[in-house]
Amino acid sequence: MLDFGKARERMVEIQLASRGVRDTRVLDAMRLVPREAFVLPDFEASAYDDGPLPIGEGQTISQPYVVALMIEAAELQPKDRVLEVGAGSGYAAAVMSRIVDRVYAVERHTVLGKAARERFDKLGYDNIQLHIDDGTKGWPEAAPFDAILVAASGPQPPSSLKQQLAIGGRLVMPVGDEAHMQHLVKIRRTSETDFEEKDLGSVMFVPLIGEEGWSGGSRSSP
Repeated sequence: MLDFGKARERMVEIQLASRGVRDTRVLDAMRLVPREAFVLPDFEASAYDDGPLPIGEGQTISQPYVVALMIEAAELQPKDRVLEVGAGSGYAAAVMSRIVDRVYAVERHTVLGKAARERFDKLGYDNIQLHIDDGTKGWPEAAPFDAILVAASGPQPPSSLKQQLAIGGRLVMPVGDEAHMQHLVKIRRTSETDFEEKDLGSVMFVPLIGEEGWSGGSRSSP
C-alpha cells in the first residue's frame, strides 16, 4: 500500500523545493495537507504525481508545483484573509488555510463545491468558507482581501477582483487566450487607483467562466 506521507515528502522535496519554491510556510503547508483526499478515489495512487488530475465536471486539480508557485507568489502572511476563485476540489484552499487566518473560496460547479465543503469538514479545516457562485464577481461581502488567487484563465483580470484587494494586496491569476497563450500574472494594489503588474511565465489553465470572464467552454489546467 502506498505510503502517502512519504509520497507527500517526496513531492515537496523533488517537485517543489528543488524547482525553486523557497517559502517555508508554503512547503510546510503542502507537507500537511493530504492531497489524496482531494482527488477522485480512482486517482489516489497518482495524487502526488507531477501533473494535473481530473476531479469531475470537466475540471482538474492543478499540478502541485503550480499550486505552490501561485501561493508563494501571493506572499501570504499568517493574519491574511484570502479569496480563491475556482476552488475545484478544495486542495489549494486547504493548503492556504494552513498558512493564513481565513480563506474564502468560490466555486461555480455545485457538485465540486459541495464535495470540497465535505472534505474541509472531514479534515477539520474550519477557517475556510466556500460558496457556489460566479467567482469573477469575487466575494464583496467579505472584502477587502490581502490576496486573491484565481485558478482559471480570463481575458483580463476582473475589475471586481482588483477592487476587492486591500491596499498592498496581491492578485495572482492566469490571463490570456482560452486555449493557447496564457501568462501567470501578479498584480499588486498600490493605492485606491493604482496597480503594479508582473509576468510570472507561461501556463495553461481551464477558462474562467462568468460575468467578467469567458462565456463558456473548458480546458485542462496544469
